[in-house]
Amino acid sequence: MEWRSMEFDGDLISTLRDLIDFTEDAGKHLATASSTPSHAYVRDAKAMAKTQADVKESPNSFEYVVDMPGVKPTEVKVQLEGGNVLVVSSERKRDKEREEKEGIKYVRMERRAGKFMRRFVLPENANTDRITARC
Repeated sequence: MEWRSMEFDGDLISTLRDLIDFTEDAGKHLATASSTPSHAYVRDAKAMAKTQADVKESPNSFEYVVDMPGVKPTEVKVQLEGGNVLVVSSERKRDKEREEKEGIKYVRMERRAGKFMRRFVLPENANTDRITARC
């Protein structure tokens, strides 16, 4: 059935078509804008991809073991986001001033410097009050 056969005002139909076209164009624009990841997202994604972790489950608990070579225990941040996401993060920086001062030159550097981070979605029944961390 065509719109014209229903005896609607032509201006109303034209306006409705323009509105539909506008919302489709806006949807395409929003999809393009939202598909471009932010700098922070890319940085965090790289940090998570490079940070290795093991998850162990026992009858009464979960244990998350995260590798952060060259990071001091006092520099590790453990926090809870959104009530059920455990975030473990830190950053390892090279001490370039000390290296230059002492004449240190790396022949090979396999341990990376930069941000370390992992996010773990906790089980629904997790008792977040009993979360502990140790190094």
